[in-house]
Amino acid sequence: MKKIIWIYLLVIFTGIAFPKSIWAQKGTFTISGYIKDVQDGESIIGATIYVPALEKGAVTNIYGFYSLTLPQGTYDVKYSYLGYQLQQKSISFDQDQTLDVELKSEILEMDELVITGERMDKNVSEVKMSTERLEIKQIKNIPALMGEVDIIRGVQLLPGVQSAGEGTTGVLVRGGSADQTLIQMDEATVFNPSHFMGFFSVFNPDAIKDLEIYKGGIPSRYGGRLSSIMDVRMKEGNKKKFAASGGIGMISSRLTVEAPIIKDKSSFIISGRRTYADMFAKLSKDTSVRKNKLFFYDLNSKINYTINDKNKVFVSGYFGRDVFDFDDEFRLEWGNKTATVRWNHLFNNRLFLNTTVLYSNFDYLINIDDPAESFNWTSQLQEYSGKLDFTFFANPNNQIDFGYHTIYHKFSPADIKPTKKSLIGAFKLADQFALEHALYVGNKQKINDKLSVEYGVRYSLFQNFGKADVYTYSNPNDRKRNEITDTVRYESRELINYHGGFEPRIAARYLLNETSSLKASYNRTRQYLQIASNSTAGLPIDRWIPSDSYIKPQIADQIALGYFRNLNENKFEISVEAYYKKMQNQIDFKDGAELLLSENIETEILSGKAWSYGAEFLIKKNQGRTTGWIGYTLSKTRRQVPGINGGKAYSPRYDRTHDISVVVSHELNDRITLSGNWVFTTGSAVSRPKGKYTYEGHSVAYYDPLDRNGARMPNYHRMDLSVNIESKKNKTRRWQGSWNFSIYNAYMKKNPWSIQYKDVINGNPNLDETDNVTVQSKEFRPVSTILFKIVPSVSYNFRF
Repeated sequence: MKKIIWIYLLVIFTGIAFPKSIWAQKGTFTISGYIKDVQDGESIIGATIYVPALEKGAVTNIYGFYSLTLPQGTYDVKYSYLGYQLQQKSISFDQDQTLDVELKSEILEMDELVITGERMDKNVSEVKMSTERLEIKQIKNIPALMGEVDIIRGVQLLPGVQSAGEGTTGVLVRGGSADQTLIQMDEATVFNPSHFMGFFSVFNPDAIKDLEIYKGGIPSRYGGRLSSIMDVRMKEGNKKKFAASGGIGMISSRLTVEAPIIKDKSSFIISGRRTYADMFAKLSKDTSVRKNKLFFYDLNSKINYTINDKNKVFVSGYFGRDVFDFDDEFRLEWGNKTATVRWNHLFNNRLFLNTTVLYSNFDYLINIDDPAESFNWTSQLQEYSGKLDFTFFANPNNQIDFGYHTIYHKFSPADIKPTKKSLIGAFKLADQFALEHALYVGNKQKINDKLSVEYGVRYSLFQNFGKADVYTYSNPNDRKRNEITDTVRYESRELINYHGGFEPRIAARYLLNETSSLKASYNRTRQYLQIASNSTAGLPIDRWIPSDSYIKPQIADQIALGYFRNLNENKFEISVEAYYKKMQNQIDFKDGAELLLSENIETEILSGKAWSYGAEFLIKKNQGRTTGWIGYTLSKTRRQVPGINGGKAYSPRYDRTHDISVVVSHELNDRITLSGNWVFTTGSAVSRPKGKYTYEGHSVAYYDPLDRNGARMPNYHRMDLSVNIESKKNKTRRWQGSWNFSIYNAYMKKNPWSIQYKDVINGNPNLDETDNVTVQSKEFRPVSTILFKIVPSVSYNFRF
């Protein structure tokens, strides 16, 4: 801990106190500023600043800021970003100066259509590997379920990323579970990104600018999860003029409004979305159906203000909720709330600070209205966090990032209160409290024209605090079968336990030539929160638990190697990556475990090790009338936990050998775009019963405890199609509309969502022995649940 603090203080001291004398050579000067879109003033992430005469350059950071230090002289400087017109300026480097640049969107010919906003050669030239950035305009071309554009479904089509199952928003990355992916919106944690039990995500596409997902080679500024980081950025709001957009679909409508408050200085954006299945239910003749409520809604908002050239402030928030209410007898609600307050400050033209205060909340409510068993069940998970993120542009060959993060966690897993004259007693699981800290430093260094590296280290610390009771067991290695021998009571804010450790990160890129490169990376990650659940999909009522005296933090070490090549003047990108990941302290539930309301959750789970390895292949076409990608993943994931499966290695549910995605978009003309995707994946690993036994007259499946997940679901495959028709272009009319027609599961593949073993009466799986029927036959066999056979949809989208 002392070493990293000294490194941290040294970087701050040299960067602030002696920025010229230590880091800059004599006779050099710095130009810095922001690069923005000329139409709406949105900052552009990843724009390039390049000086051909010196073969030096820079790239804007995640806030659109750049800094470039060069020897004294006059140079032609090129500002560029794919899809925008290149700007070239002759700049005299005779003093430090600030220069903000606005790039104009380029009107491209049909045979030069570009669907991505990345640098043309970034696939080869950047040190980054195992990382993908998707812009919202790419995702909107992908056929959508029920017409709802979903950024998570777009991410799930990338190699190395898998869906948790049909109709789910769980993101599984390189052998990791869904809770091992950190999902952020404007840097605030989104604990459960799902609507409608996972069929749709919480991200309204009209409010989102872009997203980036890290599968490996994770920079030191990120932490908290084992497998991946998904960083989602909201739009800032149009600083130039009033604009609105929206859409009307089969299940929901949405509206977004953005406008300047003070032109070029301050703006806002408000975006809302709501489904209306409950509104149609009110038209039913059945009174019980009319009482049902089934809907979700989202509200995104953001405001920004430029105080001066050195200070900018951003405030954003999200509020979303799902409501299921059936005839006032059963009610289930859940939702996320996030808030972000961000301050960008420039100490000088080479030292940039982003200060962020964040709040995240996820909660759910279950209400049962029954004369004998009525109750309210609430659960909540909260985070309050602060971040200091510095970027020091030392020189054209070194960019140093360093900072400090802290998070206060509060876990309120269950609070059950009886209502009316219920026979159910009050019950409450104890709240848990924790603090999480991290210090990090990293450097992006260009060693020579061929070799560039990015390296750093992160130190994280996790502390459990009271008020709490900690139990001692007679045999800690077999807590389930031993009694509690002692209880230690900790008062409020008293330290109970702590975990911590270093997380080194390094990545390197070696240019073979102008069109190809080799890359390698290693990173260690630590995770102190995890979900205790026997569901892969990720349910609203899943229980998050912290590391504590008995549950150790998860640790992962991953190495990756890759070959990257661009073809045909960068129109095609090809990449091959191989990885190996080793994971420690992986928890799994015991056979027959009761996780949700256990007061001693440590007695229901066991921990062991896991490992995953594989290869990812990607061919992407970014230019021309036809764009898209083909991705293939070959992988294997295994887990070994003493006390489960006889101590032998087994496959987790999300182990899938083959995963293929084909995404294609073809522009017929200025108005009509055809899109389609096809996916194939190996069936999930599952346990099949070895027999059955009879209990109270019903057949019950028997599962062999020494054969966990030894069978497979049927292989999954599906094709989706869509056509988007734009209204005729009219320069005198601001209103622009488009119709989208989509078909989900076009060839009607019956993909099982679940398989249940049960007694089938008279060959009809929908019958039960309690039904008033004559039982002619009874057969114990598997019954599949199919969610979607074919789902056509239509939606109308507009902007003005």
